[in-house]
Amino acid sequence: MPHEVLTIGRISVDIYPQDIGVDLADVTSFAKYLGGSPSNVAVAAARHGRRAAVITRTGDDPFGKYLHRELLRFGVDDSYVTAVPELQTPVTFCAIMPPEDFPLYFYGRFPTAPDLQITAEELDMDAVRQAGIFWSTVTGLSQESSRGAHLAAHRARPRQALGPEQHTVLDLDYRPMFWSGEDEAREEIHRILPYVTVAVGNTKECSVAVGAGTPEEQADRLLAEGVALAVVKLGADGVLAKTPTECVISPPVPMETVNGLGAGDAFGGALCHGLLARWPLAVVLEYANAAGALVASRISCADAMPTPTEVRELLTERGRMVPELLEATT
Repeated sequence: MPHEVLTIGRISVDIYPQDIGVDLADVTSFAKYLGGSPSNVAVAAARHGRRAAVITRTGDDPFGKYLHRELLRFGVDDSYVTAVPELQTPVTFCAIMPPEDFPLYFYGRFPTAPDLQITAEELDMDAVRQAGIFWSTVTGLSQESSRGAHLAAHRARPRQALGPEQHTVLDLDYRPMFWSGEDEAREEIHRILPYVTVAVGNTKECSVAVGAGTPEEQADRLLAEGVALAVVKLGADGVLAKTPTECVISPPVPMETVNGLGAGDAFGGALCHGLLARWPLAVVLEYANAAGALVASRISCADAMPTPTEVRELLTERGRMVPELLEATT
């Protein structure tokens, strides 16, 4: 059967401290987890019972074997994960300094990384075309041959060829260290936008894509590019989403933040779940907000992705909208 969620791009081993509120130089205990935003989104979608897979590459090393094992443990198809023998699997360290300071340190990504060596020739274009949701990120456009592979995959999914329950999502995930500047990123984003039906990003990322302005103005500019749904994350103020006929602002679901790094990926996986379930937009945003809040209250990212039962319980506890047809799984 076609994948319900197929993501492409970054994967890494996250090395996170077990010491909270301690500078990285002083941390004495670490744990390792699967990481990388598109891979985390696939894990999050699988947690909600979706058939998920990721297209990516690792090194041919023990960390690469670990990532294969973790994907399978989380129920994510690893058929499209291949090795680059001459490169090492990237490792990402972070410090956990709640509530807002979570600096990342990337190792094994410069000058390149295995997941930036995805090629168009290795893509299963039938899988790309048939996926319910195809999810990519701006980081995957930062370097060849990944850039060409992303463009080829999007060209295989023209908007007019998508079914009524299919979506092509671009996470505007702009990370300055991977680009020469915002102009370069904006140019590559605009090569992909004609194929995108859902764009997701915070106000800074939307600014890189379509210019500065209010969240409403940024959403309108994304819609003007032909996107059917523009999702603008507002940080502590929640999230705004617009379609050509609807505008919804969903307030945050307050939780004590432990590590905010995985919240966006949890939001993304839950967003995919809600879109595939064809819930009303307001319900989708409530659900995704709650999923993100739960992960922000935990140390890890992939391991912390919530189940539908956990999301529903939090929404019920807070008196928020709960999807009527939610399938509770554990």
